[in-house]
Amino acid sequence: METVDALRDLEQIHSIKEHLKKQSYRDYLLFVVGINTGLKISELLLIKVKELFNGEGEIKDFYHYSEMESERRKTVFLNNKVKEAVISYLTQVNREEQIYLFQSRKFKQPITRQQAYRIIHDAAVKVGIEGKIGTNSLAKTFGFHAFKQGVSIALLQKHFNHSTPAETLKFLGITKDDMITTQIDVNL
Repeated sequence: METVDALRDLEQIHSIKEHLKKQSYRDYLLFVVGINTGLKISELLLIKVKELFNGEGEIKDFYHYSEMESERRKTVFLNNKVKEAVISYLTQVNREEQIYLFQSRKFKQPITRQQAYRIIHDAAVKVGIEGKIGTNSLAKTFGFHAFKQGVSIALLQKHFNHSTPAETLKFLGITKDDMITTQIDVNL
């Protein structure tokens, strides 16, 4: 399998968002949730709408799921960008018919991994991004920007279920020659 790159440039991320928003709000949502949670595409596609909401009809702060390989329970934070995108999307569809967040328009099943790849890859090509971009780019983008903002490599290693920090750095495409300026913003 060919490795793909993280989207390091914020302008490129913005361009893909704008393109996908015009194309399909579901596709935009896939991109936004992917780059803001770091979930694998197989985990993203299995998100059920009801799993995102609490008893009062509000989106939860954390999404709980079982990791595919180990069946361990894991949790990811749902930030405001994710919450806003989910709410906007659900106002555009028949919510009662939405079982999966990324449901096929033809069936009550999630879109396929291949369809998700086409969505992300084609959007990158259409906005002129060079490099290898695919579904794994979503998680890599999340990890790269989290690392750049000061999240420790140990936390990212745990998030991605990697064995070593070196494996996580390699996954993110960060080498010792890279000059990453960390932007730790305590915002007290």
